[in-house]
Amino acid sequence: MGDADIALRHLARRRPGDLVRAFVPEGHRTEVVGWVDSQVTNIERRVDKALRLRVDGEPRVLHIEFCYALREDVPDRVFEYLGFLFTALRLEAPGEPVPPIESVVVVLSGRKRRLRATGQRSTAWPGRPFSGAHFRIDAVYQHTIGELRARGSVLWLVFAPLARDATAAALWDVVAEIHAGAATAAERAELYTALLVMAAIDPWGHNLMKELVDMVEDKEEGLLRRTPIIGELILEAERRGEQRGEQRGEQRGELRGEQRGEEKAIAELLGRLFARRIGRRPTVEEERSILERARAIGPGEVEDALLDLESEALIRWLAEPVRSS
Repeated sequence: MGDADIALRHLARRRPGDLVRAFVPEGHRTEVVGWVDSQVTNIERRVDKALRLRVDGEPRVLHIEFCYALREDVPDRVFEYLGFLFTALRLEAPGEPVPPIESVVVVLSGRKRRLRATGQRSTAWPGRPFSGAHFRIDAVYQHTIGELRARGSVLWLVFAPLARDATAAALWDVVAEIHAGAATAAERAELYTALLVMAAIDPWGHNLMKELVDMVEDKEEGLLRRTPIIGELILEAERRGEQRGEQRGEQRGELRGEQRGEEKAIAELLGRLFARRIGRRPTVEEERSILERARAIGPGEVEDALLDLESEALIRWLAEPVRSS
């Protein structure tokens, strides 16, 4: 999902407790222990990582995947990841029972008609009892802003532009709540970035990007100029608007420009993440390596490396030849 995937995964790492509370039934005491991170699960990075929890004192694992739409391959991906995850957990504690695992797919766009609440990937022979995996579906774009607000965290308010009842007036309140609820200025910038990324998806055709940009700039003067990825998103939204009604040949040329803009935005966000981990901006060679790796193996895996590798290991990794996955 490009910049949407990066922005949401980064926020999930910052506020895992807020993410989890939406999927654990009320009335249960929940503690986030940490992320599942092992050599086995690192083999498969196309889906988001899983969280270790304690629910009423008992170990649980929650796997959450963000996806742009509920495509046909999503059940296969969830089933495949569960196999890696189960293997990783079993190898970590031989002879011990593997904690119960639940998967949730958070869907950002799709059909207007309500999506079902659960999905499945069956591996059974036709006519035989079910064998395979079930997963929950959270069609976040089909919620109202009130339902998102009821989840009790500014993390979920970044999805407000996706809500079916999103309006300029409602988003003004959302911007104010994010401003008040963010713990730091850096977190505020990340929340606003994710908010504008969601506005660019625009599953209901609300077309609120320009108004939302004005709101954020009014609330946080100068923030947009300090956050290059947001400027790229604005330009991308404008390009998409200009493409409507144009001839196919012109659209192809503009699409290449849009892809270059998105690529630049992803590289900028990954560069900022590098600077936060290493304490300096990447060199020209390191920037080139980050971009080449994002092209070859996907921005999600590059983000994982930036978050997971120690400083020296990260620098060595960027100096190695790029290998396609």
